[in-house]
Amino acid sequence: MRRRGFTLIEVLLSLALVGIVLVGLNVFVFSMGELWGKNTDVRLFDQHVRAVTRYLQREMLRASLPPAASVNATPVGVQPVTPSGGSQSNLVTYMVLSGGRILNWPDNTPLPEVYCSLEVKRDEGLFMLWHSDLENHFNDDPPRETLVSPFVTMLGYDYYDTDFNKWTTESSLRTDSSGNPLPPQRLRVTFYYDRLTRVALIAIPATQQGLPNPW
Repeated sequence: MRRRGFTLIEVLLSLALVGIVLVGLNVFVFSMGELWGKNTDVRLFDQHVRAVTRYLQREMLRASLPPAASVNATPVGVQPVTPSGGSQSNLVTYMVLSGGRILNWPDNTPLPEVYCSLEVKRDEGLFMLWHSDLENHFNDDPPRETLVSPFVTMLGYDYYDTDFNKWTTESSLRTDSSGNPLPPQRLRVTFYYDRLTRVALIAIPATQQGLPNPW
């Protein structure tokens, strides 16, 4: 029995069909790649905002749970802080027993009872100012500084008015009748990058009784 091979016309038609399919696949792949690439900055920026927000919220919880916090105390308050090369200002401050993963200790010798303050520097971002209460020159040396996010442009303070049942956002900390700064109930963190703006709310919990701090 004689076998019949492909004719030239059949081969050309097959190659033409394969070429059409490959061209269609290339157009699809490059189109998806273009769409994906256009939104890369937006996705990365949103991921950064979520990561920083989760980190700060976790820090607030760490400070408000025992054994870091005691009953009827103010775990997240306001303290006067003098940064290196700067003037003293009132900053939102909290204390954690074991520091945190972004803190770079000298000689890799971390200390407990770490006081952390949040400060936004213009055109630089959100910084954490931190040092341990057990350091020899705690009251004399300025705290160390760690950049938390270069995209934070503003730190607002939310206060809840129980008389009117509404929230009020302040650009600076409120003070009482004696001029003492009042800790807010929420932090309003503004992120900005290439015309993109995101605002995150960080709740400041009150002292709670419960199990020892799991972090």
